[in-house]
Amino acid sequence: MPTISTLLTFLAALLVLEITPGPDMMLVIARGIGQGRRIAFLTVVGMVFLAGLIQVGLLVLGVTSLLQAYPSGLVVLQWAGALYMLYLGARMIRASFGAHETKRLSVKRISDWSAVRQGAVNSLTNPKSLLFMFAFLPQFVDPHAGPVWVQLLVLGSIQKLAGVASLGSVAMASGTVGQWLHRWPNLLAWQERFTGFIMIGLGLRLLISGNPVHRS
Repeated sequence: MPTISTLLTFLAALLVLEITPGPDMMLVIARGIGQGRRIAFLTVVGMVFLAGLIQVGLLVLGVTSLLQAYPSGLVVLQWAGALYMLYLGARMIRASFGAHETKRLSVKRISDWSAVRQGAVNSLTNPKSLLFMFAFLPQFVDPHAGPVWVQLLVLGSIQKLAGVASLGSVAMASGTVGQWLHRWPNLLAWQERFTGFIMIGLGLRLLISGNPVHRS
């Protein structure tokens, strides 16, 4: 098991990761404002539990060593995440203009499963989360403190469960803002455009920023 000092250092680094805006947080905000708390929370479920199960499983099975041997694998994930962000951003902008033309916001509701699936895909292709888990997290493992796979499992699980508190809070707050904005459809349409442009900007940044290993 990781030592107390190692856990405290890890938690401090994790706190910085969780409060830093990124693709996952932007998607939760967009879903909360445009679709409400329920869809936002289900998006978080996909990010934390579905994607988390896959990510922690891969971490324990040794993907860290694989990515260190083949850094291009992380670049491929970076590009996939960037294209997904561009796709979601373009959809939001297109939907907002359709609502504006009809003088009311008529956001197409997505299913519960779609929210979970989109959250999982977004997290699985999020370089920020992947870099922390596969490049930074293993640095907190001490081979002399016990089985390495147990330490990876504990630290990886802590990272994903921290998202329940951070992203869950964002989902609740954005859902509240969304309820307020629904009273003024035009404002909500502009918010969707703004969020869409931000997501496109994040996607473009991922595409042109080069090797993700040098980013936090």
